[in-house]
Amino acid sequence: MDRMFVDVHVIQTIPPSCINRDDTGSPKTCIYGGARRARVSSQSWKHAVREQFAEEFDPSELGFRTKRVAEIIAARIREMKPDSEDPEKIAADILEAAGLKKGKKDNETAALFFISDVQAKNLAELAISGAVDKKAVKEILGKGNSMDIALFGRMVADDPSLNTDACCQVAHAISTHAVSNEYDYYTAVDDMSKDDEQGAGMIGTIEYNSSTLYRYATVAVHAFEDSLEGNKEAAVRGTAGFIRAFVTAMPTGKMNTFANRTVPDAVMICVRGDQPVNLSGAFETPIKTEGTGYAKKSSEKLLTYNDEVCSTFVDKPAKMWCIGSIGSEPTSLDGALSELEAFMRGEL
Repeated sequence: MDRMFVDVHVIQTIPPSCINRDDTGSPKTCIYGGARRARVSSQSWKHAVREQFAEEFDPSELGFRTKRVAEIIAARIREMKPDSEDPEKIAADILEAAGLKKGKKDNETAALFFISDVQAKNLAELAISGAVDKKAVKEILGKGNSMDIALFGRMVADDPSLNTDACCQVAHAISTHAVSNEYDYYTAVDDMSKDDEQGAGMIGTIEYNSSTLYRYATVAVHAFEDSLEGNKEAAVRGTAGFIRAFVTAMPTGKMNTFANRTVPDAVMICVRGDQPVNLSGAFETPIKTEGTGYAKKSSEKLLTYNDEVCSTFVDKPAKMWCIGSIGSEPTSLDGALSELEAFMRGEL
């Protein structure tokens, strides 16, 4: 298979919560199919996935997205040459050679920069050698991508030549049904108040909703392998690690308030050779329920819509796994990922 896309579709029910809110503090929503839906931004879920990468990959395989890139490089310089004079200044000079604009604070870049552990070490070695020039710096930043840089990409407004194309896409999660936000009115009691003192020590409101979400992401495995300089095994592990993190991670907004962490009701993983396919069209007409819940109906609709799309517009998946309350022969997440890795290696 010259091109390989791995799509992952998730149906997940979230109880009362506010895991991703807008600038006014309200849970994010959107209009889809003429109905208001709960929405969780792709950025929010991608951040949760990156946080979970610490459990999926070795630290040396991950990167840092920060304005304090100079501090990371300076630390590597100290490790390699403890007697180095002013490593922070040397690191700042390296970044200046890369064309990154300085921020308002010392040793900070003007914008966030995504750098891998390998790239930081290689820049430190270059700095110690004294052979610092723009071409050498850009060459280092053009290879040695970490798993997360290869997956999510790197955008550098200061110098587009430092950009890295993302190998995965993550859709905004939307509810499969219409929602209405609600308000929780709460009070807090002053523990030291006297018996003759009336009223609460504090009152307030929190806006929230509950929903059954459709979540979708895709990985272009062939592009992932290219971004990792042809390391097929790393691309295989990286794809499986991303899917596990995407399925199990959750944004932490207001988590302490609502204790809303759940696991998916259903997951469908599809390997495709033609193109990635977002199946949100299954829910363009909002799912309706008469007291029987949304999860089961959403899972059934997702499977039916996938069959319809594959019989009319695109090829059937080369391989497909169903997990949870979906499909006639559901498997476990571990089982599906194990078989997916074998399929990507050409062993299945």
